[in-house]
Amino acid sequence: MTNKTKPAKVNKIQSIRGMHDVLPEQSPLWQFFESTVKKLLQSYAYSEIRMPVVESTDLFCRSIGEVTDIVEKEMYTFEDRNGDSLTLRPEGTASCVRSGIQHGLFHNQQQRLWYMGPMFRHERPQKGRYRQFHQVGIETFGMSSADIDAELILMSARLWKLLGIKDVRLELNTLGTSESRAAYRQVLVDYLNQHKEILDEDSLRRLESNPLRILDSKNPAMQEMIDAAPDLMDYLDEESKDHFKQLTTMLDNAGIEYNINSRLVRGLDYYCKTVFEWVTDSLGAQGTICAGGRYDGLVQQLGGRETPAAGFAMGIERILSLLEDAGMQVDNTPDIYIVLQGDDAQLQGLSFVESLRDQLPDINIQTNCGGGAFKGQIKKADKSGAKIALIMGDDEVANNTVSIKLLREKAEQITVTHSELVAAINKIL
Repeated sequence: MTNKTKPAKVNKIQSIRGMHDVLPEQSPLWQFFESTVKKLLQSYAYSEIRMPVVESTDLFCRSIGEVTDIVEKEMYTFEDRNGDSLTLRPEGTASCVRSGIQHGLFHNQQQRLWYMGPMFRHERPQKGRYRQFHQVGIETFGMSSADIDAELILMSARLWKLLGIKDVRLELNTLGTSESRAAYRQVLVDYLNQHKEILDEDSLRRLESNPLRILDSKNPAMQEMIDAAPDLMDYLDEESKDHFKQLTTMLDNAGIEYNINSRLVRGLDYYCKTVFEWVTDSLGAQGTICAGGRYDGLVQQLGGRETPAAGFAMGIERILSLLEDAGMQVDNTPDIYIVLQGDDAQLQGLSFVESLRDQLPDINIQTNCGGGAFKGQIKKADKSGAKIALIMGDDEVANNTVSIKLLREKAEQITVTHSELVAAINKIL
């Protein structure tokens, strides 16, 4: 008697928590969004830039700020084999600026750039917030006036129209120049010190290093104190006031509604003057789907020459959640399903279909592969969602004909010659 040993059980490998697969039934909506964004950006004459997913850790510490949640808690940082500290990018602006400096894109030039791809932050996964998430980023350089700020907002507003997103509102603020913000900073610190017993742990940590971020706290126990804090608007210099007035006038002229939110400060250290967010109430706590503003000092901060800059980023997963909740579905079914029955049909079918694709480049065609009985192939054709089944058996191959079967309506099956086929398909579709 032989002993039959059971094969060792192999544990299934799961995806990493907070990092998700995009499955085949989900990808058509992603593709629809991505193609819509690309067409929009091309129509505004923006150029694509692609940066590495991994950067030097120092890039994000210097740009985002040492005393931010991203740098302190959320970055995926590791040492490579050379002992260099590397980080999976948590956002795209710093990478874009690094690339522009490195390749000489900024000095005495204007740039309108965009990118799309994954970002990484180690935070608690929840709906609308993932550890690997995807963003579209738009960055502009070399333009200091408010018109480029307005263009960015108008462009994002146009995207919502193209996508059919209605339940969003624009929150707008100005942080002023670094000089006016410094004056306000001291006033704010003095005020917060008077209410130190109310501040939570995060706010106490930020009190000396980044006090403006306290204004963005969502802690309900602090809201009354925050609402009564001195208003940054009262400490703006004339340059910042004029810039903001020009922006709001342009938005008014374009019919863009907005809410001036003096507590909107953004979570990254590099912002100045204009900041904005597009917000929805449809996604719960993670309601910001697009955010950005002006960051005139960042290029110089990272080693380049002084360069005015402005941009924004959109969270793709959050926008897709809005589209899904609105019931949007993207049709990705084939128009035609090719049924191949018989040895000759199997051998010649694929080359025939390739010639058909040449004549019908805008038609989606799925060919039955793997054989199967005729009834089984017809069932697959029907399940595919195709409007037409083209049937090639050995008789059709011998006679240079194809049979056409309509799958979504009652009609007699017809047989046509190869020369008649394209016209017949165009008539049906």
